Amino acid sequence: MSQKNRYEQQFLDALKAIFIGARVEGDSGYINLMRIKATYFERGAFPQLMHDIEAACKPFEPSFREELFDKLYDFFRRYFSESGSIYFRHTAASEGIYERVYTDDRDVMLFWKTHMLYYVKTDRLFNSMEVTADGERFFFDVAGMALKRANEKRELIYEFRRREGDGRLIFAVTYSERGRKTKTEDILAAIRKTGAPVDEETLERAFRVFEKQSEVDYFINKDAKAFLEEQFDLWMYQYLFRGESAFTETRLRQLQAIRAIAYEIIGFIARFEDELVRIWNKPKFVLNSHYVVTLDKILDADANAGLAERLFSHAGMAAQMAEWRELGMLADETFRVSEDPKGLWAAIQATDLTGAPLHGRLRFLPLDTAHFPDLEPDILALFPDLDAALDGWLVHSENYQALNTLLPKFRGRVKCIHIDPPYNTATSGFLYANTYQHSSWLTMMENRVRASLDALTNDGSFLCHIDENEYERLQLLFETYSAPSVGTIIWDKRNPMLGRKGIATQHEYVLWHSRQESPIYLRNDTILTMLRAAEEFVKEHGAGSELAQKRYAAWIDANKELSGGEKAYRYLDKHGRIYQSVSLGAPEPRTDPKFFIPLNHPVTGKPCPVPSNGFSRAPDTLRSMLERDEIIFGTDESVQPRKKVFLTEVSKRQISSVVQDSSRGKMDLDKLGFDFPYCHPVSLYETLIGAATESPEDIILDFFAGSGTTAHAVMNLNRADGGSRKYILVEMGEHFRTVILPRVKKVAFSDKWRDGKAVLGGESQGMSHFVKYFDLEGYEDALRRAVYGDHAAPLFATTMDELARYVFLRDLKLLDAVSVDVAGNQVAVALDRLYPGIDLAETLSCLTGKWIKRIGRDAVEFADGSTADLAAPRWEDVKGLVWW
Repeated sequence: MSQKNRYEQQFLDALKAIFIGARVEGDSGYINLMRIKATYFERGAFPQLMHDIEAACKPFEPSFREELFDKLYDFFRRYFSESGSIYFRHTAASEGIYERVYTDDRDVMLFWKTHMLYYVKTDRLFNSMEVTADGERFFFDVAGMALKRANEKRELIYEFRRREGDGRLIFAVTYSERGRKTKTEDILAAIRKTGAPVDEETLERAFRVFEKQSEVDYFINKDAKAFLEEQFDLWMYQYLFRGESAFTETRLRQLQAIRAIAYEIIGFIARFEDELVRIWNKPKFVLNSHYVVTLDKILDADANAGLAERLFSHAGMAAQMAEWRELGMLADETFRVSEDPKGLWAAIQATDLTGAPLHGRLRFLPLDTAHFPDLEPDILALFPDLDAALDGWLVHSENYQALNTLLPKFRGRVKCIHIDPPYNTATSGFLYANTYQHSSWLTMMENRVRASLDALTNDGSFLCHIDENEYERLQLLFETYSAPSVGTIIWDKRNPMLGRKGIATQHEYVLWHSRQESPIYLRNDTILTMLRAAEEFVKEHGAGSELAQKRYAAWIDANKELSGGEKAYRYLDKHGRIYQSVSLGAPEPRTDPKFFIPLNHPVTGKPCPVPSNGFSRAPDTLRSMLERDEIIFGTDESVQPRKKVFLTEVSKRQISSVVQDSSRGKMDLDKLGFDFPYCHPVSLYETLIGAATESPEDIILDFFAGSGTTAHAVMNLNRADGGSRKYILVEMGEHFRTVILPRVKKVAFSDKWRDGKAVLGGESQGMSHFVKYFDLEGYEDALRRAVYGDHAAPLFATTMDELARYVFLRDLKLLDAVSVDVAGNQVAVALDRLYPGIDLAETLSCLTGKWIKRIGRDAVEFADGSTADLAAPRWEDVKGLVWW
């Protein structure tokens, strides 16, 4: 191959890789778009590009053609990864291309290679391949593999299909769904029937070899055109101008030609990237929505009108009762009822001699409307202000898509964002791809944190858990936002994690950011506990009795949950009030003689010592305090008087930078009967969220929901103080339905559980609860369903620039859901052509930011009085969902 052909071929190979990407098999929306991209390249971009290159080279010597291809290759190869993502892929800092970045006014430490990207997911570029292990040949077929929708961690599932005549063992490989696992024993049994001598060790070795295929990060560049054009200009300066001292007219025209061709290519590349950006950021449809509502809300509703009886005679009640039994709610002997729903309905209606419910706990059974789809509208009709009546929203979705979709509805309404993201370590146990490089991890966090901040109220708090691995980087990231740091909490777990070397770790961090100007106080649950204890001792032994004081002081000493500051309130006065004593002295020296007038001892009548700086109160105030018995005297006049500071229900204690909590979150889940690898303790979340939410009606958002601990903590707080805090949880993993949703149901039914069964005796409590749960259309879903024609060059294109401009002009995208009546000048929308189970009411609520007041069978009424047709939606209402 000639030198000329070599330069040209390497450039064309690189350009083909940019447009077509690394070869990857399987089924995904992203792969579908890459195929469309390849078509545009082969039929549209490539012919037009070669035409423009020929025209650009014609005025110059043949050697310029070599230089053109060489320089284009040298530039473009640096910015494209094997996943097709556009960023600083092969650009060493020593090459000087970061000049503008390092002369910007931002801190240099805040720069990272992927800062201009949206992080989509980490996945493997799987291809079908043959593997040889211990002399046996294994062929792994991935043609039917549906790639990951988002960044959830999912296991590979291997299914043995057959043994070929040449001895090859054929396997189909897919990702796990709904907890499926590879059945190794069944595979080995099937292989033995074919006569192949394969044992478990050989099989596992073959699996491991196959799984070593490339793992890549998928990104979308937020503004590929601006990025690549800026980088090309820097590159041209650094690489083309360096060393040249004079430019002839011919040389300048050559450089202009190189730049023009590069810009044409950039324009076409950027148009595809912009299409991905639009799909990534488009509002998403709400799908498969249902509600969980405790029975008491139906039984006590004014407009019940026999709905409860209809529910218990409905065909879906059998499945609902089976779910309650599976969740451990009907397992206790006290509540054992007939398998017939009529028997349960009779138990719910039964009363004692006073007319009170005989089995009051059954009123808190959580009804899931998924079992009663035809009655769901009647259930919702019981609530005159639907969104206001909800206690929470559970969203099954990739979290960036959820935040972007939910923001209009919750903008400025969230008092506390509380997240526990992946810690970017190999051993933390999270159900996510959790081994990003620092740059990818920062981009993932930046995208999602930035998207969430507008949901906060003006004085809202953002709490983020993290460990030492990413603590400093996360702090630097937060410095770019408008939510100042109010401090970092060190969570002392009181249980060191021993390692093979170095220091045993027993802490994590909670970054706390807020624009709140006042101190952040702990919720006063311990104060209320102290007041209740004192009340019991006073009630039993009498106010002012020595025995009441002794028993209360002993209770204080024995209570390990109290802080040192709380234990200072160890005294009861003769009125039964809890207090601690503090100095009456002024903090700074007084100059007015009245502050040095001594107080007389109430028994001896003699003056007591005066504090060296004088009293902190004027004589009139001191007399009033004496009348209210708020001053403590010693046994005689030799002791300086002190002031009583009383403990009351409104007493507050500022949260400390160190929170000690040795509870284990796994034990919380073990009691509920869930198997989940790692979660934080509910008690810790109660402390943090309780301090971050002053009003009992605040909204809490957690977009890394994990096992649902945030919802559990919010429900416990409401149960304790009668509050009505609301929560929004977002989770993308399959455990959304196997852990989070049943956990919320269980916590509503009872606050005490053992081995997955409700503990219903003693002081256990149920609670009234109403929560909505739904899926969101995903980025992959939109890519998969969007219709892109198999076009050649668009109609209007005569240059690469025009080709880039019109490249998606004729494509339908999601317009299959729309029928246009040209004669009647009308657009009919049929969204069921796109997805089954679209919740158009919630979709429009998120799109417009309007809260739902009522949902009827054919229309939704919003809180502002406006309505929308659900049976025949207007084109204007749904345009942003199907066309971008």
